[in-house]
Amino acid sequence: MANFNKIMLMGNLTRDPQLSYTPSQTPVVDFGLAVNRNWKGQDGSQREETCFVDCRMFGKRAEVVNKYCKKGNPLFVEGRLTFDSWEAQDGTKRSKHRVTVENFEFLGGGGGGGGGGGGGQSANRTDNQPRQQAADDDIPF
Repeated sequence: MANFNKIMLMGNLTRDPQLSYTPSQTPVVDFGLAVNRNWKGQDGSQREETCFVDCRMFGKRAEVVNKYCKKGNPLFVEGRLTFDSWEAQDGTKRSKHRVTVENFEFLGGGGGGGGGGGGGQSANRTDNQPRQQAADDDIPF
């Protein structure tokens, strides 16, 4: 049986990205994303729910997200779902799912400041052109 693990989310950062480095000096950035869902309930009232998602990204792109993004900025991410488990200080076993981000796009406007400061293309395109993904060498520093 084939397997498929692909996540695509568009939302706003819930906190400033936190950059760190692995022992081999690979950049790692952690950030949270809030994704809203609006719908009309059976009683006709407008309803909304927010899903909070932890995200992690590696490499040069992690440094770009850290440099150009801050709490409130909108961001589109593509990646895969990963499962983390660990033992807490009190000895209990803990676990959570996280999105490991492989690609992202800055989204313009809204959400607390700067439109992404490095240009990316909006995920809300109205033309029929395919989205262009920047190679690591195309990302501004």
